[in-house]
Amino acid sequence: MNIPILKKISLEQWFMLSALFVNAGNYAYNLILGRILGPQQFADAAILITFLLVLSFIAMTFQLATAKFSVLFENQNFINFLSKVYKYALWTGVVLGIGIVVAAKFLQEIFHTQTHYMFVLFGIGVPLYFIMSVNRGVLQGKERFGKLAITYQTEMLSRLFLTISLLFLLNTATAILVAIGIITSLIFGLFPFAEEKIPLKKSKALTTEHSSRIKKFFLLTAFYELSQIIINNSDILLVKHYFEAYDAGLYASLALIGRVVYFVAWMFVMLLLPKVVQLHKEGKPTAPVLLKYVLYIGILSFGIILSCYLFPTFVVQLLFGKAYVSIAPLLWKYAVATSLFAISNIFAYYFLSLDTYIPVILSALLGITQVLLIILFHDTLLDVVLMQIYAMVVLLVVQLVYWHRQRI
Repeated sequence: MNIPILKKISLEQWFMLSALFVNAGNYAYNLILGRILGPQQFADAAILITFLLVLSFIAMTFQLATAKFSVLFENQNFINFLSKVYKYALWTGVVLGIGIVVAAKFLQEIFHTQTHYMFVLFGIGVPLYFIMSVNRGVLQGKERFGKLAITYQTEMLSRLFLTISLLFLLNTATAILVAIGIITSLIFGLFPFAEEKIPLKKSKALTTEHSSRIKKFFLLTAFYELSQIIINNSDILLVKHYFEAYDAGLYASLALIGRVVYFVAWMFVMLLLPKVVQLHKEGKPTAPVLLKYVLYIGILSFGIILSCYLFPTFVVQLLFGKAYVSIAPLLWKYAVATSLFAISNIFAYYFLSLDTYIPVILSALLGITQVLLIILFHDTLLDVVLMQIYAMVVLLVVQLVYWHRQRI
């Protein structure tokens, strides 16, 4: 059956529709957990989910590097690069995974969780995430958006259905069941695998010029992803440390609702990087692509902030239930903080794709500033949200000023 309108949809548009579907599924996953577990138990689950987000930012260094050099390198140079990046990704995952397993009891004490085994299980799955990220980087760089979309769908769907099934079927620590669901989803997320034949045992050395370029981008990206981890996850971790489990669970629900704009904005980042690299490679202007995506995210952010301002209680009750309603007055404020971060993030990744350092350094400094502000001012959850707004306003202004002066 041929449907004319479907033929007009490009692979990029299909990927965006898929990203919306995946984000909706991940959102449903969190919402269902929040409703089933209640604020106190959801606080533990939220720590694992936050750890997964932290891991995604670390692994994104490998995905973005692979995506960029999949565009720039060709033939044997690309194969040599890919062979090495898979090896480094695997070893990085193994080291981090072992570190989490060894530190499991310490993490339990820091975050006041019911069991340390949730961290042990999570650590076992870490290497899988890094291999998955390199695979996605190949698909992203080669613009195989159909297969890239499937990897996100299989990861999301398997985590959603398995975790919910385990919660209903087994009577054990809920955080352990959530960890099992996460590990399993990473296995499913490996498929479909990029078809490039990679000689893992032996590969030719890259030229000095190529090696230097790769190391430079890796360090730059890793530094920026570190700032992303600080900005995007430090608030939940600090709230879990400073506040009681009930308040931490309420804040986790607030963060989840308020971050919807960031999750949706991420699909634009996936499309932005290979486009900017390709245009820059061809000597064409890149600013129009940046401005297009900034406009999209700006419109999206305004709609979400307005909805959260006009109907906060309805939104919280609809998504999480009556147990979380007390957090409603903070909802639009948190959405403001997240929207500011999402827009500044587009600028940062734009500069990152062009090997520009200063915005990355500025982002890291503002991330550290945010953490210090929360540490100093955390008497109430409102204080925590306001500190993020202050930091993100400064970050966005700085990014805009820098872009205006550069106009790449």
